[in-house]
Amino acid sequence: MVWSPRDTGSLTRQAFTGNPVGFRCVKLIAEAAAAIPLVCQDAERRYDIHPVLDLIARPNASQGRAAFFEALYGQILLSGNGYLEAVALEPGLPRELHVLRSERMSIVPGTDGWPIAYDYTVAGRKHRFDMTGSPDPICHLKSFHPQDDHYGLSPLQAAAVAVDVHNAASAWSKALLDNAARPSGAIIFKGADGQGTLSPEQYDRLVFEMETHHQGARNAGRPMLLEGGLDWKPMGFSPSDMEFHQTKVAAAREIAVAFGVPPMLLGIPGDATYANYAEAHRAFYRLTVLPLASKVAADIAWWLSTWAGERVLLKPDPDQIPALSAERDQQWKRVGEAGFLTEAEKRSLLGLPPIAEG
Repeated sequence: MVWSPRDTGSLTRQAFTGNPVGFRCVKLIAEAAAAIPLVCQDAERRYDIHPVLDLIARPNASQGRAAFFEALYGQILLSGNGYLEAVALEPGLPRELHVLRSERMSIVPGTDGWPIAYDYTVAGRKHRFDMTGSPDPICHLKSFHPQDDHYGLSPLQAAAVAVDVHNAASAWSKALLDNAARPSGAIIFKGADGQGTLSPEQYDRLVFEMETHHQGARNAGRPMLLEGGLDWKPMGFSPSDMEFHQTKVAAAREIAVAFGVPPMLLGIPGDATYANYAEAHRAFYRLTVLPLASKVAADIAWWLSTWAGERVLLKPDPDQIPALSAERDQQWKRVGEAGFLTEAEKRSLLGLPPIAEG
């Protein structure tokens, strides 16, 4: 039994660039989370215009808000870790923010176990980010890992076995197509007395003829001309061959489950967990996209607050997510009709800042 390596680079090649289910899961979550509008507020008010919002709207010269967050969420989903670099020329908020590739970053722990630096290696050259001062030049966002103090656990690591099974099933299907989409068979040679063996020259010629004229999709259905006592005996599919498709579907479902994507959204057959597509879409945002976006926004807001010198809160705005509009309408109606609540309590329940005096 051979399994693919479990390092970030190998997992990315096997499960993202080389697997349609993993690719679609990462794209679906990253694009959905990057498209969620963020609100900026403090303890007193919600801002429509704020330096933090301006920075996020155009983090750097080559990326806008959507591309920046899609890259960040993609790194977190693929490796369990996301790294942001702050570029500042003067005190205050950074001038630019950049997403760094996770597989190039390594943590330098201090004597107490906390990171004192981050090493970023590109083409044999290493750059060290010193983390002993304030504010931190690097924001490290990581998912929960129960057995690692410094690095996060990615969904790809949990789904690695399912990815290998799915890729192996795809390779088996490709090999079957290369052999004209037919099961293998046996060529039986019978001599004049009913027994015999081929000479080396005859055997080599037979192998050449089979590889040249009877293998591959372009030779599908081509008749076979046998001579000299040769007979073709086809072999039917075994029960294990017939179960390959179901094995591939089951592996695809396991990959989707590891990422938190309802299989129905990926077109995987046989999934009846949700009553309809709309309910699966709501569950996807409620259970996967919104928790991820909330965690990332909170960590970035805390990091940028240390740069700005004031506490700023960033959070997703669920009222602007179309998939959750029905639920939000019900919540607004329920809270609005609660006569025993004050206006301040209603605003607090809806996640709104208190009304400023005057």
